[in-house]
Amino acid sequence: MTEALFLLVKVSVGALILATGMGAKFSDVIYLWRRPQLLLRSLLAMYVLVPLAASLVVKIMPLTSSIKAALLVLAVSSGAPLLPRKLQQFGSNTYTFSLLITSSLLAIVIVPAWITFLSRYFDVSVEFSIIDVVVVIAKAFLLPLAIGMLLGTLFPAANERIADKLWAIAGIVLIIAGLALLALNWQLLLDVHGPGVAALVIFMIVAAAIGHILGGPNPDNRTALAIACCTRHLAVAVIVASAFRGPRALVLLAAYIFCSSLVSIPYLQWRRHKARRLDTQL
Repeated sequence: MTEALFLLVKVSVGALILATGMGAKFSDVIYLWRRPQLLLRSLLAMYVLVPLAASLVVKIMPLTSSIKAALLVLAVSSGAPLLPRKLQQFGSNTYTFSLLITSSLLAIVIVPAWITFLSRYFDVSVEFSIIDVVVVIAKAFLLPLAIGMLLGTLFPAANERIADKLWAIAGIVLIIAGLALLALNWQLLLDVHGPGVAALVIFMIVAAAIGHILGGPNPDNRTALAIACCTRHLAVAVIVASAFRGPRALVLLAAYIFCSSLVSIPYLQWRRHKARRLDTQL
C-alpha cells in the first residue's frame, strides 16, 4: 500500500509539473539569465545563505540526530518544482519559472557538493554519483516540464483550460495520497517532536526572510524568492536523504509539508493583503 501511495505522489507531482510547463514559453526560461544581478542574488539566497542558516539552527538548538539530518538535507535540496503555480496570483510567473529551471539545473552540480560537505559533518562515507541527481531531475522534473511546454505550443487554444483542470485533479490526488501515506506511517511522525518542529519552523521563517530581502525592489520577485527559499525539491531531498542512514523519507516529507505550510501560507496571505492595500491607495 505504501509503495502504491508513493507512486501516486510521484505521478501527481509529475502531472502538476506538466501543467506548469503548459503555461510557459522559452523566453520565460532565459528571463533570469539576462538579469545577472537578480540571478546572483537569487542563487546566493537559495544555495548559500539558506544552507548556512540551517547549519546555524542545527548548531544552536538541542535537536536529535534525525532532526538535524532532516534539517540539513532540506536546506541543501533547493528548488521548487511547483513554484509558478503557487504564485500564479502574483505577477511574477516569468521570474519564478526561470528561477525554477535555473535552480533545478544547478542542483545537478551543487547537490553533490553539499553532500560531500554533509558526509564530513555526519562523519560517514557516502557513495553518491552525480548521475543519480541528473536522472532524478530529468525524470521527475525536466521531462514532464518539456512535455507540458510542447503540448502548450501544439494546442495553444486549449492550453489554459487543460492545464487548470490537470492542476486541480493532480492537486487533489497529491493531497489525498500524501495524507493516506502519513496516516499509514503515523509512527514515524513521532520523530518530529516539539523542538524539532520549532527548529524547522524557525529555519523556514529565516529562509523566507532571506528570500524576501534579496528579492530586490520588485514586490512580486520578493514574494517569489521568499517562497522559493522556504520550499524544497522533495525529489532531490529524498535522494540526498538516501545517502545517509539518519534521515528517513517519510519523516522528511511529513516535517517539510507541515512546517512549510505553517510559514508559507501566512506569508502569502500577508503579501496579498499588502498588495491589495497598495492597489487601494493607488
